[in-house]
Amino acid sequence: MFEPFPGKYVWNLSVGLALAVGGQIGEVDRAVRSLADRIGDDDDAATLAFFETWCALADGVTELAHEDERAGRFRSAGLKHARASVYYQTAERMQAHGYAPRVEAYRKALRAFWRFLELSGEPGELVRIPFGETSLPGILVRPETDEPVACVLFFNGLDSTKEQIYGTGTAQELRRRGIATLIVDTPGAGEALRLGGLTAVPESETWAAACIDYLEMRDDIDDRRVGMLAWSLGGYYGPRATAFEPRISFGVAWGANYDWGEVQLQRLRNEGDRPVPHYWEHVRWVWGADSLDDFLEIAPRVTLRGILDRIRVPFLVVHGEHDRQIPVRYAQLLYDDLINSPSRELKIFTDREGGVEHCSIDNVPVVRDYICDWIEQTVRSLESQTDVTGQAVPA
Repeated sequence: MFEPFPGKYVWNLSVGLALAVGGQIGEVDRAVRSLADRIGDDDDAATLAFFETWCALADGVTELAHEDERAGRFRSAGLKHARASVYYQTAERMQAHGYAPRVEAYRKALRAFWRFLELSGEPGELVRIPFGETSLPGILVRPETDEPVACVLFFNGLDSTKEQIYGTGTAQELRRRGIATLIVDTPGAGEALRLGGLTAVPESETWAAACIDYLEMRDDIDDRRVGMLAWSLGGYYGPRATAFEPRISFGVAWGANYDWGEVQLQRLRNEGDRPVPHYWEHVRWVWGADSLDDFLEIAPRVTLRGILDRIRVPFLVVHGEHDRQIPVRYAQLLYDDLINSPSRELKIFTDREGGVEHCSIDNVPVVRDYICDWIEQTVRSLESQTDVTGQAVPA
């Protein structure tokens, strides 16, 4: 992983994520260089400097986008808005929940992303998925065809957002393969948490069910071929949903979060790296816990132990060999428990290929393309298993 800040994993992870989801190295380098003399500050002062630097970068790129708009250069403007959104989110995700300016930074990120879709011509439909008395925000990307197509649900993790997932290019690659993607800010993440106040629960199948209910109402989606892809903490959410929601026809765990509750106990012992500063405040916010003790009552429930034998569809597990957040042994454990999957695969990415860090943040395209190829092959296999009545035949 690109590590411009020696010994500062959290900062390096943020830089790597920014580059992986659409940031440009020249712009990112400006932010990195201006922070080089701040890494020795105390954590709160350094994190504030990080926020101010990345917001300033985003503001500057937004000004350039507005200049393009006034000159009628709309696609160029849209692409700049996309990068500004990346930089605002890079700033925002590093701040404590109670830091008020993060709210405006997040709203700026959303506005920039919306403007990107309006101006650039890039594919993406902003949608709302009915969920109880409220809704979940999503981005639907689908091929240019009038025929119903297979669709992948893409759930995020502890601290990522639907806009960042869009920036990986995964939905665009699947679109080129004739497959749609519904990227969702699930409870506990992104817009669902920040603006909707929806906190996470271990039973992620409730969110998956709402998403599939929504897709079943659309004529342009083949609801018999809906799969699940999820990364980071989604490496728990996705397999859990696949185990309990029978309408999911295949699954991918991008980062095997086999026993996230156990990982939290390790982090209490200062074992392993954490993704954001103010970590314990952040997880309490995500899970709606009033105290650390309350959170530690929830955490043991966030495990895949004892439920994966319920999965009876094709399943792919991908993991980085040197993941510093979720040890690679959890990928093997997840794979081993998929005893009833008719077609299971475990792929560990090594130094030879890249993609060795958490959710392959050091080389997203290599792992993304592997996943997309697997999904394409799996969808084609599902097509061939459809009988004359139009119902999917179990593998």
